[in-house]
Amino acid sequence: MKIDVRSVHFDLSDQSRQYLDTKISRIDYAKDMIVDLLFVFTKDAGQFRLEVTANFRWGKQAHIVETSLELIPGIDVLIDKLDQKIVKEKEKIQEKK
Repeated sequence: MKIDVRSVHFDLSDQSRQYLDTKISRIDYAKDMIVDLLFVFTKDAGQFRLEVTANFRWGKQAHIVETSLELIPGIDVLIDKLDQKIVKEKEKIQEKK
């Protein structure tokens, strides 16, 4: 699973990147299902827009967007939503087998 993190209009601190890496470890169970995760964090007018695009190995793509006033709580919510989406996609694939 390839992970790409980009920050727009601000510099992502090492501490924030480590926090994100810690949260991503929660979805390690899906690393064989996901080709890559593309994170884009944008800061505009004091608010963060957090986006993640997950490309699944069977060709499906999931795009999740979260807005938050603070980066760390926004990352928490974004990863929670991503985790739910992965579970949902996994169930869909198992139903088709």
